[in-house]
Amino acid sequence: MSTSNVKVVNRVVSVEGLRKSYGDRERLHGISFEVRAGEILGFLGTNGAGKTTTIEILEGYRPYNGGSVSVLGVNPAHATRAWRNRIGLVLQECELDPVYTVRETVTIFSRYFRRATDVAATIEAVGLSSKANDRVGQLSGGQKRRLDVAVGLVGDPEILFLDEPTTGLDPIARREMWTMIEGLRDAGKTIFLTTHYMDEAEHLADRIIILRDGEIAAQGTAEELSATLGHQTAITFDAVAGLNLDELRVVMGRPVSLVDGLVHFESADVQHDLRTLLRWARKGHVTLANLQAVQPSLDDVFVQLAGESVGDRREVEP
Repeated sequence: MSTSNVKVVNRVVSVEGLRKSYGDRERLHGISFEVRAGEILGFLGTNGAGKTTTIEILEGYRPYNGGSVSVLGVNPAHATRAWRNRIGLVLQECELDPVYTVRETVTIFSRYFRRATDVAATIEAVGLSSKANDRVGQLSGGQKRRLDVAVGLVGDPEILFLDEPTTGLDPIARREMWTMIEGLRDAGKTIFLTTHYMDEAEHLADRIIILRDGEIAAQGTAEELSATLGHQTAITFDAVAGLNLDELRVVMGRPVSLVDGLVHFESADVQHDLRTLLRWARKGHVTLANLQAVQPSLDDVFVQLAGESVGDRREVEP
């Protein structure tokens, strides 16, 4: 049989039924997921959800009690130096020597790898070429974070683990870091991203996993997660004198409320409902001032999941 039309998904990370216990307390309860080649996977979770435990298992720094784990085709629990040469790590806090220059720092770390990238090219890739001769201690917070990424990249890893890459950065530095991370993905790098910023995950991640109480509460794209939880787009506009809400409810076929001077209703089919609303407004000569259609954010999804247990969700799922 010809396989020319068969799409093969290259799994860089494969986790099946992963369990981890500390004494009598089980932290991970049989979680399963994968990371595909060339994607950014956002790995989110509340404090104590088991996120750090999972990451350290994937990086080969923590043993596990059950299930199977494969990273680049290797069990991290039995990792060799050759395997470590294929992964890159950017920890949440990196204390690089402030005395060395940017170039000296990247050069030092390049010597740990068998297949190191060109030092100058690596520095350029993270946008620090103009700072190559500056000492680490002279860099801004955002520039130091870029240097952390350069150190993680200099071994030319097939997967890069990014742990809270923008914590403590100002808004401009955060956006610059986002652009750099997107550039790494576009260059073919696979990125395992952990972050507490929902807007960051929503902007960067191709897929998202939300971990809660040692179990996967939800996974998918930001749009899929929102749809799965039943979130709808909120349509609002300024209320005007003489507005007949009962008539609008009949026209829209759904509840319509008035909150703080705004007419509000929710829609699962935005285009259809906006057309209906515009026809009604035109017919009744109603001005739809400040008309907005606001889609639910990943933050809404995360807050909803954080407010309920995984067991509660399972009871209502088919």
